[in-house]
Order: sequence, then C-alpha cells, then structure tokens
Amino acid sequence: MARATGKEAYGICDITGFRYKLREMKKTWDGLLVGADQWSPKHPQLDRKSFKPDSQALKNARPDTSDDNTKFLVYTNVQDGILGAVLETYEISCNVGEVTIQIT
Repeated sequence: MARATGKEAYGICDITGFRYKLREMKKTWDGLLVGADQWSPKHPQLDRKSFKPDSQALKNARPDTSDDNTKFLVYTNVQDGILGAVLETYEISCNVGEVTIQIT
C-alpha cells in the first residue's frame, strides 16, 4: 500500500494545540505527538529500578537443634560474680541525690 510523503502536511500538537509541519513533529515516550519545541526526553526517575528477586525458602529445611544454653562468664560487682543469688530480704535502699525546695 502506498503512503503519501506528507512533505506539506500539518499536524496538531497534543500539548499546546498549535499547528506544526508533520515531518517536524516528534513522538514523546508516552505516545503524544508534539512539536519539536515541546518535546523532552523521558526523565530517568520515571524508569523503574531493577530489584533482585527475594530469596526462596530452602526445601526440607530443619530448625537448628544445637544447645543454646552454652556456658558463659559474666563479670559483676556482687560477691564472686554469681548470678541469680537467693534473695535474703525484700528491702532496697538507694540514694538519688539531694532535693532543695525553695518557697518564695
């Protein structure tokens, strides 16, 4: 099928509505036919960033059965460093500092 060359054909800009020569018009990234003064390239922020797919679960996975109650050493300032000592009293005394109240 033969087509016309369109050397003298005009087109209407989809943004401004102005008349331009059809051969001077450009198509934007989103499909609009615009005049050369209205055309701008696609902004890089409009492109999606490629992400790696999430890792998949292992087939026939089993929980870790190793002993979590391993022995460890804790340094304290109570007796010989023994944790979990038996309570001998339910009292506690402490100092926070001094409070001064001045009424004028």
